[in-house]
Amino acid sequence: MGAGAWRGSRRGRRAWPAVAALLVTALLAGCGSSESIEAPRPAPPIEVAAKIDAKRVAISPNNFGAGLVTFSVANSSDAAVRLELSGPKRASTGEIKPGQPGYLKVELPEGDYQASAAGAAGAEPASFTVAKGRPSSDDKLLLP
Repeated sequence: MGAGAWRGSRRGRRAWPAVAALLVTALLAGCGSSESIEAPRPAPPIEVAAKIDAKRVAISPNNFGAGLVTFSVANSSDAAVRLELSGPKRASTGEIKPGQPGYLKVELPEGDYQASAAGAAGAEPASFTVAKGRPSSDDKLLLP
């Protein structure tokens, strides 16, 4: 073997620790955080319809599980109103003009609630029940 071949081999031996350090760094970086990817996901959010007219407030469905809820509110009255929730948690929409939709996104805990229409005098409030939490969205594609 010639002298040149021996020198190349010696350079290779010097480079080996750098290559090994690079591989170890890459492996450690791939370990990621200690947070489990198997942690249960929250229940999927649900949509609840609310309708306000001159006579009453209607909520559908009126019984559902605890968690994130989006109320889609239709104002069929002749006045600007706000949907107000009272119970274990209080929440309210902004002003909803006549004939316009409104929305309220809220995390509701278990309990009995009442939905009333502020601004619609004489509209009978609706009652609804929030039961124990809904099942998680594990094993459901394209859900949070």
